[in-house]
Formats: sequence, structure tokens, C-alpha cells
Amino acid sequence: MATGTKGSNALDGAVRAHLHDRGVPFDVIIHPKAFTSIDEARAIGVEADDVLKTVVIESAAGRALMIVPASRRLDMHRVHRAVGDPHARLATEDEVAEAFPGFALGAIPPLGSLLDVPAFVDPAVLDHETVVFAAGIRTESIRVRTEDLFIGEAVHIVRLTREPPDDDDGKELFE
Repeated sequence: MATGTKGSNALDGAVRAHLHDRGVPFDVIIHPKAFTSIDEARAIGVEADDVLKTVVIESAAGRALMIVPASRRLDMHRVHRAVGDPHARLATEDEVAEAFPGFALGAIPPLGSLLDVPAFVDPAVLDHETVVFAAGIRTESIRVRTEDLFIGEAVHIVRLTREPPDDDDGKELFE
């Protein structure tokens, strides 16, 4: 995997520059506009489980990132335990836009050190050799080895998602 250098505008360069500065090898994937991590998976032709969904949480301690496979749903009871706040909640779109100007809604990268917030990672993420995540805009994703992505990142590994069903009953576990 070569260190990525391609980009599509000045705004999204922060993610690539952050990874480059940390010496993380990555590939840039340009794709049609995707508004959700599930749309992103479809746009680039990978399984939803290989795409990271970054969810912003508001708690008494401030904002935090919850990083889970796109195929899974966040379990708010687990989030409450992880952040130590029974009143933690999903951030509103306005709060996300205000906190992370320049990053598109639905395209927040899983990089707590870049965004200066704590990051919590579901252990299911670590089951993948490589993952894909939004690079801050809706038309660009990053593919990276999972091990490389989290080296040097201060992340908390904690169960954040519901258990997937044992059988495929046709119901989607994602939004």
C-alpha cells in the first residue's frame, strides 16, 4: 500500500496529511457521493463490515467518537458505560457541524487525535486486516491496515455494538 497523495479539494487534505505525518500507509478511494457509511460501502464495492462508521457522542465530559463497523448498530447502554455518563447522547447534526467545521456530516474520520476528542473503538473493528473510512468529504474514502490506523492513537477498545443476529432474517442492522 503506497502512501496516498491524491485529493479532491483543500478541505479534505487534513485527513491525508494527518495520516501521512504519522507515517501511516493508505490508499485514497474516490467514489460517487455517499451520505452514510452503508452508501460508502456500496459506492466502493466492499462489505459494510469493512467500512468504519464514526458516530459523535455528547457527554458530560464533552464530545467523543464511537468507531464501529458500518454493518453494526451502536448500543447506547454500552456507550453510557464506556464514557461513564448515563446521559450521553448522539450529537445533533448542528453540534457535529459546529464541532468539526470542514468535515461533511456523515464523513467524520475515525481519528480522535486529528479531531482532538477521545475515540472509542468496538473490538469488531479489529477483526479486519484492512478497513475503509470517510476522509472528511462524501466522495473520498481511505483504505488502511487496521493495525496502522490505530498505532499511536489513544483509543479505548470497548464493546459498543449490539450482537449481530445468529441467522440472516433479512433485517438490516444498519441505518
